[in-house]
Amino acid sequence: MPSEIILIAAVTVDGFIARHSNEIITWTKDLPLFKKQTMGYPIIMGSNTKNTIAHELKGRGVIVVKRSDNPRDVLKNISSKKCFIVGGGKTYSRFYPFLTDIYITPHPHIFGEGVPLFSDKIQSSKLKFVNLVEVPKQVGIYQYQYKIIKT
Repeated sequence: MPSEIILIAAVTVDGFIARHSNEIITWTKDLPLFKKQTMGYPIIMGSNTKNTIAHELKGRGVIVVKRSDNPRDVLKNISSKKCFIVGGGKTYSRFYPFLTDIYITPHPHIFGEGVPLFSDKIQSSKLKFVNLVEVPKQVGIYQYQYKIIKT
């Protein structure tokens, strides 16, 4: 099982990752950073997220999970020391107990409704700030990196 299991997500300032479950996301401005950070590592996503990706994610082991898959079993089969959970809301919720880090990039949008970061109820956790990464300076977007403090 990887020692680093990182949730990585672009979100609106009101906490949504998409307008609806089959949206092809075009509003994110952090794709070059996402590619740089995930290159060479396994990425885990749900089937709805897989269906919304416009381009093949070359250079990464793509693991598409179904709701019937056990997250612990999926993670046990990964030999890499690091992996990324890349969406969607159900997948983030299901893998939440195993996360070590969260990389979140708020974008200047308000949807009012849509797919929340966590679609299911999750346990409350504290986060420790680790790093702030500037995405494109001209757009004023930053990725916030946190360690999850397990209690």
